[in-house]
Amino acid sequence: MIGSLSVLGAGLAFGLGGIGAALGIGMIGSKTIESMARQPEMAGRLQTTMFIALGMTEAIGLLGFVLAFVLQGVK
Repeated sequence: MIGSLSVLGAGLAFGLGGIGAALGIGMIGSKTIESMARQPEMAGRLQTTMFIALGMTEAIGLLGFVLAFVLQGVK
């Protein structure tokens, strides 16, 4: 019983981490495109800032992946 609960917790951690990261990346991308459409001269700076934010958001998703393994007790 306890083994199955850890698998359930691991699945939830990975799933929610992935969903959260996907939503965050989508929002960052859409807002950057909107900003570039409004001010094309700022496209370079916006793109650089977008890539930094994407990396930080993806790191949160990877933490959910690692947490899934920790909860499952990988040996």
